[in-house]
Amino acid sequence: WCYFITGSIERLQKEYDITIQWRAFPLHPETPEDGQLLEDLFRVSPEKVQEMVSRLKRTAEACGLPFGERTMTCNSRLAQELGLWAETTGKGEAFHMAAFRAYFVDGINLAKVPALLQLARDVGLPLEEAEEVLESRSYQGAVDKDWAESKFKNITAVPTFVMNRHKLVGAQGYESLVAMVTENGARKRQ
Repeated sequence: WCYFITGSIERLQKEYDITIQWRAFPLHPETPEDGQLLEDLFRVSPEKVQEMVSRLKRTAEACGLPFGERTMTCNSRLAQELGLWAETTGKGEAFHMAAFRAYFVDGINLAKVPALLQLARDVGLPLEEAEEVLESRSYQGAVDKDWAESKFKNITAVPTFVMNRHKLVGAQGYESLVAMVTENGARKRQ
């Protein structure tokens, strides 16, 4: 669902004096490196998966976003680690958007190091540093901390938007996001 609200987030940041901070979330962390069929993950028939994917595709089209044919899910742990590092370089937003596109449009397995390095290269991140981050797992602790924080804050789904003590869960319309940020004191940019 994060993919479907990316346009709203970008618009919100342009119109309001806020900073968006992405956090890692343990979305199906048990998924093996080679991925898992959606029908096995959700324990439903292939027909039911096709219905779900068709619904997602219609939602993407309504949002003006491309969406590929998906039959698998992947383990996003390494992508989350690389994404948190990318944020420290000022390329976090670009990396997150590239990862969403790779996953939802191109069906790329984000658990595979070569795929992640290609994404890093595509958004202009230093390749040698990206390799070191993945090899050393230097952002493993940061992801663990985010996962623990999501558990502590009782966040059980993505996306979840948190501002101060207010929380919105699920894909929300732009108006709901605006209401949340203005109720929490955010001002429109001049």
